Amino acid sequence: MLLEKLKRYNVVLASNSPRRRELLADLGIEFQVRTLEGIDESYPPEMPVLEIAEYISRKKARAYQAEMAEDELIITADTVVILGDEVLGKPADADDARRMLRELSGKVHKVVTGVTIVTANATRSFSAVTDVEFAPLSDEDIDYYVDNYHPLDKAGAYGIQEWIGCMGVRHINGSFYNVMGLPLHRLYNELNQCIMHNA
Repeated sequence: MLLEKLKRYNVVLASNSPRRRELLADLGIEFQVRTLEGIDESYPPEMPVLEIAEYISRKKARAYQAEMAEDELIITADTVVILGDEVLGKPADADDARRMLRELSGKVHKVVTGVTIVTANATRSFSAVTDVEFAPLSDEDIDYYVDNYHPLDKAGAYGIQEWIGCMGVRHINGSFYNVMGLPLHRLYNELNQCIMHNA
């Protein structure tokens, strides 16, 4: 079983995200959190939008590899929201959050999470994509969410597990957990593959 196999590693979640911490804990994996400041999360402007999250997760992983111990397994991740060809990152301020939510209102967008798993002798990266459809959102809905929740630390200015997701998301195609920040089913299987190839 994966959880038994993982006991020979010191699993490190390299993320500031409280959602990712909750999700990884939900898999029953014991881990510690480690964060580094100042990691460059830029990407080439010509890069296809569906490849950006995985690219950034690999950049994050390289930053942690320099200091990793022999027995560590490090997980890095990045989530982007894509509307058409536009990448919606974390909003700069409340007005920017309102702008993003008005753009997402009544439309289908993609949420892509890229994940990289690193051990002393292996690296695996993958992406998961979920299509999310918002019903039309009124200005009152958007104002209420921005004023009462925490959209500024979330790509696309929303958390699907929060009020706006409960009342505004009409349909999703793909992993719900991916929209929260970690595609758990895929991550579990990729961890299994990584450890099997490391055995």
